[in-house]
Amino acid sequence: MNKKLLAVAVAGALAAPGVAMAQASSVTISGIFKVGVNYDNYSSVPVLAGGLSTRLNSAQARVVDNSSRILFNVTEGLGNGLDAVAQIDMRFAPDVGTLSSGGNTWVGLSSKSWGRVTLGRHDLHYGKQPDDTAAKAGALMGSAVSLMDYINGMAIAGATRTQNVVRYDMPTWMGLDAIVAWSGNAGNAVGGNTNEQDMSVSNAAGVSTRTGNAWNINPSYTNGPFNIGYSYWRSKPDAPIASTATTTGTLDQRGDVLYGSYKYGGFKLGLAWNKSSLDFATTGASFLERTAWSLPMSYVTGPHNFVGHYTRANGMSNAAGTVLNSSARMFAVAYVYDLSKRTSVGLTYAKINNDINASYNFFTSASLGSADVGGNAVQGTLGQGLQGGESPRMLQGTVRHAF
Repeated sequence: MNKKLLAVAVAGALAAPGVAMAQASSVTISGIFKVGVNYDNYSSVPVLAGGLSTRLNSAQARVVDNSSRILFNVTEGLGNGLDAVAQIDMRFAPDVGTLSSGGNTWVGLSSKSWGRVTLGRHDLHYGKQPDDTAAKAGALMGSAVSLMDYINGMAIAGATRTQNVVRYDMPTWMGLDAIVAWSGNAGNAVGGNTNEQDMSVSNAAGVSTRTGNAWNINPSYTNGPFNIGYSYWRSKPDAPIASTATTTGTLDQRGDVLYGSYKYGGFKLGLAWNKSSLDFATTGASFLERTAWSLPMSYVTGPHNFVGHYTRANGMSNAAGTVLNSSARMFAVAYVYDLSKRTSVGLTYAKINNDINASYNFFTSASLGSADVGGNAVQGTLGQGLQGGESPRMLQGTVRHAF
């Protein structure tokens, strides 16, 4: 159905008794269906501390969602160049039939002169590397996010939407753009409290009452085929919990990403560098830190899209020094054929090679249910469940339709 006709139909439905819409508002409905047939395979696991993997199966085939969504965008002209804007981002999984409102959902004010301010949930910081592997019908699991935005399975900025956000997008000025975002409680902490602190509860002895927050500053510059950007992330959760002999406790996050790309004809070459760290919130001591880099490339000619990347997560370190044998390498390649401007099909292959003390997994693996119950001495119980040294491989055929 035509987008405008569909929007009119929805507006008509909302015009039922008890529901009113401003006549000056416009509603646009769009989204994507993106589903793949996926095959995962996990290599045999080395012996760690005298133990073996508890994985029952080393391979599985299944149908998986690749972040399908329905977007409702609302705009109302307020005069003098000012608009009221809102978006509802509904994520649905055609493979299992679930529906949630967990996407980028917000409301705010927008002006071509002074920019846009929105309140709600936003993707912040993660996924900044110029990697097109998951674009169109490429598999989302093959994205460089798998290594770039994780420390051994522990996500920076949640590798998903950040909640409770106030975000400012500046208007483009001579190719320069910038995002400044603040969250009263990001809700994506690693370890410890992830909820907004209840101010009515008295402080228990030895428990911190710190009020947490998160910041993201992301300037970028585009000039013709050239683009460069930087993203800063810092997150401090509410009421941090101290570590014990059996738990890690709450961890503060810091992330820095420098990225850029250059296009020449159908070719695109990118480069990204990432430094991320997790610190004990109650002591400030380093829990884990690592750097990573990614080299994404793509070539498009007519309906043919060839994309891929090579990404490396360097070895980790902590307050005690370097964690030996803790690096990982990933490569992914995808071929996508455009059946039309809206519909494409693709085939993606990706592999991660983990050192014996590394356990990186594919992006979205945990939400897709492919995580094991294992873990190693470095990762503990905080990661996505791969054993140290276990290396996953993935082959996926995907169909994507945008509407």
